[in-house]
Amino acid sequence: MGVVVAVANQKGGVGKTSTANALALGFQRGRKKVLAIDLDPQGNLSFSLGAETDNMPTAFHVLAQECAIGAAIQKTPLADVVAGDITLSSVNIDSAQEGWEFILRDALGNVRAAYDYIIIDTPPALSVLTVNAFTAADGLLVPILADIFSLQGLTRLNDTVARVREYSNPDLQLLGIVLTRFNPRTVLSREIRVTASMIADELGLPLLKTTIRASVAIAEAQSMQVDMFKYMPRNNAVQDYKHLVRELKERGL
Repeated sequence: MGVVVAVANQKGGVGKTSTANALALGFQRGRKKVLAIDLDPQGNLSFSLGAETDNMPTAFHVLAQECAIGAAIQKTPLADVVAGDITLSSVNIDSAQEGWEFILRDALGNVRAAYDYIIIDTPPALSVLTVNAFTAADGLLVPILADIFSLQGLTRLNDTVARVREYSNPDLQLLGIVLTRFNPRTVLSREIRVTASMIADELGLPLLKTTIRASVAIAEAQSMQVDMFKYMPRNNAVQDYKHLVRELKERGL
């Protein structure tokens, strides 16, 4: 039975999609079967993994219950992908409908056994998409920028997790917070790490040891639709993502 990991942050621009991309490709390097699901209407994860959205069943059709998830899985040269695009912003899930939170979880029931890991990229907002992802997930990974503004959103995210645990997924685990665009040479980044650790302790959120340094190589690999681990394996940020995958495995993922 595949482990489902949601990569989430209600703040945009924190490296969420890059992290989801890295996890999908990183776990595959260990000869694991991985499915990536793009629930972000921006569709950046889909593009980075070479998935198509024109005239293809997508995550929209799965959530609208117009097709089974198996019909929406594309096998690209990089990964198996359920693509997402702008149509997700108009998905019509009636929150008054009983069981609306469980649509994705129930859909995944038909394919979980075929994968070791299922990685879900989520939109930078609290919505029916996010709640469906959290309800379907076994664990939640939270990338945040190494700045004070990102830290301010952790409490709101923790509140969302608490509500999901109460109403739809009591077993949702917090895999941890990972600092992105981290520069160990600056005083600010080091101070942010200390502050993040304090906030994480207060909220019961583990702060991962791995930090992700900034690098244009990550964006280049995604724009070229290539595997970052093969494109520039010695790059600092790529090495960081290798360490992140290793740390998550060591933590039992």
